[in-house]
Amino acid sequence: MTTTSTPSGLARFNTLPDAAARSELLEACASTAWAERLLAARPCAGAEDLYAASDAAMAELTAADLAQAMAGHPPIGRPKPGDPTSAREQSGMAGACEDLKAEMLELNLAYQEKFGHVFLICATGRTAEQMRDAVKERIGNAPEQEREIVRTELGKINRIRLARLLEDA
Repeated sequence: MTTTSTPSGLARFNTLPDAAARSELLEACASTAWAERLLAARPCAGAEDLYAASDAAMAELTAADLAQAMAGHPPIGRPKPGDPTSAREQSGMAGACEDLKAEMLELNLAYQEKFGHVFLICATGRTAEQMRDAVKERIGNAPEQEREIVRTELGKINRIRLARLLEDA
């Protein structure tokens, strides 16, 4: 059955007052530029329109906007205490052995020393070993190359978080 009605979560998001919608968007991504672009895209006819607006906003973020977005993400292996979102997204690290957790901490610190920000990866569905291997691989990147990888990973995270926002109707 085909329906032309807007899904209830999206309808709720489309009709939220700007301040409430901005707050929800900033929970998904700490970049105010990204949030403002998505606010301007409302109302969205479907979830894909919202995701497309997110992707377009990500493509336009400056280095400073990306830094602001990354500042909202805890290091892999150390989710924010009391934050179910970061704990859920990083669940692949939860069962890792202590040696792997210690190695990840060292890699996170080395990455942060080189690039000046946390190692950012869409951790949803990844194992601790996959995340460790990714940071080992990416630490050799040039800063410009790494910034674009971070932009892509952040875009994936934002899509997952927007989908959850639309489900929380």
